[in-house]
Amino acid sequence: MNLGQNEVGLFPGQGAYRPGTLAESWERGEETVREVFDTIDEVYRFRTGRTVSSVVFAPEAPSLAEMLERHPDELQLAIYGVSVTAHRLRATQGTSPDLLVGHSFGEIAALVASGAYSVADGASIVCDRGDVLRSFAAEGAMLALRCGKARSELLLSLLGRPGLALAVDNAAEQTVLSGPSAELATARAVAEAIGIGVSEVSSPYGFHNDALVPAGRALAGKIAEYKTAPFTTPVHSPILGRRYRDDDDLATLLGLHLSHPVLFRETLLGLYHEGRRYFVELGAGDTLTKLVRAAFPLASAVTTLVNIEQPAPVPRPRLPIPVTAQAGMPVPKPRQGRHEVLSRLQELYAEALEYPVEVLTEDAALEADLGVDSMRQTELLTKARMLFDLPAPAPGFRSTDLDTLAKVTDYVTSGSR
Repeated sequence: MNLGQNEVGLFPGQGAYRPGTLAESWERGEETVREVFDTIDEVYRFRTGRTVSSVVFAPEAPSLAEMLERHPDELQLAIYGVSVTAHRLRATQGTSPDLLVGHSFGEIAALVASGAYSVADGASIVCDRGDVLRSFAAEGAMLALRCGKARSELLLSLLGRPGLALAVDNAAEQTVLSGPSAELATARAVAEAIGIGVSEVSSPYGFHNDALVPAGRALAGKIAEYKTAPFTTPVHSPILGRRYRDDDDLATLLGLHLSHPVLFRETLLGLYHEGRRYFVELGAGDTLTKLVRAAFPLASAVTTLVNIEQPAPVPRPRLPIPVTAQAGMPVPKPRQGRHEVLSRLQELYAEALEYPVEVLTEDAALEADLGVDSMRQTELLTKARMLFDLPAPAPGFRSTDLDTLAKVTDYVTSGSR
């Protein structure tokens, strides 16, 4: 019996990586996880001689920053693989969504989940995408703005920089620009001057920008070599603004994705007006889940992997056998790894600030980059102390001294008093 009727499956895109996700299932030999990642490994090994599983399921899983710097291809395949796996795991529970929506890069996983492509061909498309971007993509980056589409478009018109584009419309107060780094620096300065909160997005390219048209054409040529099958589940594209059709030229449309904007807010609004009230995020983290909850408080939005397997940010080290506490002698709490602490802090701050987790990098200045004033910093640090059960700070302590997440992470891991 399919309990997923009227349920929308959301496939996250860039940045949807959490260290250690599905690692426990992989170690246990869970059939679905092994099947998907073995297939991805086979494709990647044939092309490069390397595997994805050896990186993402390592005892000390790399952080997002490390993956971006040292393993960019494995990062994309990991995001893809986790989403495909999440969809299959949900299907084993008899709750497959009856409509799929991919956010940017997430559309590849959505098309695979729909039956249009095989898991192996989807992995190959991810690899092809990385290859053409390296060969054809112009230098670029992305910048998140804490404002809506209308204000972002006004900012662009004021700037008059043709290389800049509104790349993503996520929410009423969340948009993303893309373009050359120098022009984004100007946009950032102007946005800050007029009171718009800004933050860099961890992205190697300026996606959803006309500068990527040549890369998109090259990608379409490569994708055209793969066979497609009829959709078993419909897929709605926030880039196309409609559902895919069986007679669509998927290769051409996927190539256009690199240069066309993601209108996710409009997609959610349209689905809600259709009567859709149940959404499930099929991937690591809960970025899209939070966007749904913020836009439609009465809708139900859940994160699949929390229900199937609560992923630790990194695999926890084996702890020594605890000593039984004797009267008056508390048992010391085990220390948490720095990666785990950072990941939990990123989720805490992202939820409070309503920012995507990926923009909350270690070195982002809380006030200068993210627009978090001193009162909000104190409030968030208080929540962090409660989350990690830290004692009250010593007299004279100033929360504003911890002006980046890196410093907050160091504060927590040191158990500062």
